[in-house]
Amino acid sequence: MKFIKPILMAVLAASAMAAHAKYNGEDRGRPVMPSVTNAKMQAECSGCHMAYPPGLLPAASWKKIMGGLDKHFGTDASLSAADNKEITDYLVKYESNRWTSNAAPLRITDGEWFKAKHMGGEINASVWKRESVKSPGNCSACHQGAEKGDFNEHNIRIPK
Repeated sequence: MKFIKPILMAVLAASAMAAHAKYNGEDRGRPVMPSVTNAKMQAECSGCHMAYPPGLLPAASWKKIMGGLDKHFGTDASLSAADNKEITDYLVKYESNRWTSNAAPLRITDGEWFKAKHMGGEINASVWKRESVKSPGNCSACHQGAEKGDFNEHNIRIPK
């Protein structure tokens, strides 16, 4: 019994420290990826591009994107009010934990973490120009599991 109290105290202290780190912006190593996908979002978004996992942008960005679908990067991608709400709610629920500012960028590629991993010398700029890749926003060209939220660097295959 005398050993339970110190162990319990250690577990509580570790949990408190982890929660403090997470909510103070220190736990930004991996985006939050839901284990469940939203079928409506998959169907609507993947008709034109990869259905980006919600953990790649903050809630403010998803709200901005979903609020401007009539001018979605030069295309009218409008949805019914019900579909828009369902998809927005899903995206906001699983928002990113990587963005450190209050900015609401419209592009995942605007993030400092994205730039550090992809533009900081690790990937030659010519890769983005390849027909098989086309742009930095085409995650699934190199990340085979991107649509499922799998961005594990051990599974990257940069196409020729």
